[in-house]
Amino acid sequence: MPALCRDCLTPFDAGPRCPKCRSPRVVSHPELFSLSIAHMDCDAFYASVEKRDNPGLADKPVIIGGGKRGVVSTACYVARIRGVHSAMPMFQALKLCPDAVVIRPRGSHYAAVSKEIRAFMEALTPAVEPLSLDEAFLDMTGTERLHHAPPAVMLAGLVKRMEDELGLSGSIGLSHNKFLAKIASDLDKPRGFSVIGRAETEDFLRDKPVRMIWGVGTAMQTSLEQAGIRTFTDLLRWDKEDLHARFGAMGDRLWHLARGEDRRRVSANHPMKSISNETTFFEDTADPELLDGHIWRLSEKVSDRAKAKDIAGRVVTLKLKRADFRTLTRRISLADPTQSADRIYRTARDLFANAASEGPFRLVGVGLSELGPGSAADLSGDLLDPQAAKRRAAEKATDAIRARFGSDAILKGRSIR
Repeated sequence: MPALCRDCLTPFDAGPRCPKCRSPRVVSHPELFSLSIAHMDCDAFYASVEKRDNPGLADKPVIIGGGKRGVVSTACYVARIRGVHSAMPMFQALKLCPDAVVIRPRGSHYAAVSKEIRAFMEALTPAVEPLSLDEAFLDMTGTERLHHAPPAVMLAGLVKRMEDELGLSGSIGLSHNKFLAKIASDLDKPRGFSVIGRAETEDFLRDKPVRMIWGVGTAMQTSLEQAGIRTFTDLLRWDKEDLHARFGAMGDRLWHLARGEDRRRVSANHPMKSISNETTFFEDTADPELLDGHIWRLSEKVSDRAKAKDIAGRVVTLKLKRADFRTLTRRISLADPTQSADRIYRTARDLFANAASEGPFRLVGVGLSELGPGSAADLSGDLLDPQAAKRRAAEKATDAIRARFGSDAILKGRSIR
């Protein structure tokens, strides 16, 4: 059976250890050297960057997030072992892990590191489709002739280079389509390399939970369970027409994914239509102070991503999901594009003021759309808000200070609400 040493990159026949360097970090699979669609996912990216930059944190539990009224953005694996996970309220995370080191996110710094990783991927193939700062699809079809090595070898080399040169680890999922590659990358984290071949697709999926499908959130999972669908086997019992009648376009997608079919191409030039971030609460809330703090945090994250990609948006959207799962969406078009956290927040806050009475809410999200170049951002003044220009100047100064001295150099009071 084809096998590969993930430390010295030596291909060989299957065995428990590499015959060349004796490393036990071996991946073997019948289709290892014939598959070419991959998903690379960095391991606890934000927390790993912070640990790399501050070696004193190496063995400590690290949580990236806001103050006691905020939520967890991500956590290192030490904290995850204690039960901490993304989107958990910070007070709950600190109960589980009281000795955790809490660090405010450094969006612009993470974006700069992400660009270095992206350059490594683009050296392997032009077909790189980023999903976020810390994960991307790669189509390695046809690259064996260029690199004189199968895609699996080059992918193992990618994560090895990330560790050697950047001090960061990642996990690889290799398969024959994007859906399965993304599932595979999460099977053996951290520092994983998992393969799902064509021949085993049906058997692999059969008893897996449908929540494994990317895009099936809490609300969709509830709807599927109400229809008696909990596993891929349950999905296989449905006709395509019945799934479409019950779930619309999502029903068609579910029918194909239940059979391991995904015809989406890895698209390096896929245009970004919007930037958004959202969080789901463990308990429904109508607390205006808590919700305001989340709106600021989400606006800041949207702004960080816009600045990192040098884009700006003209439309600000606020998304709210009620306790009865009904979704409320409010949006407004600005006079000119923005990438300012302050402007996004103030616009979203005004949208929330007109919807606050609809609470309590189980989810809140902030988005930016109608995207264009960052050079067009915030060019005009606001006659109705003479302090806006000063706040934007202060935000630029804050970004520069945080990039140099770290995210805790300057904090806004509302960010710890």
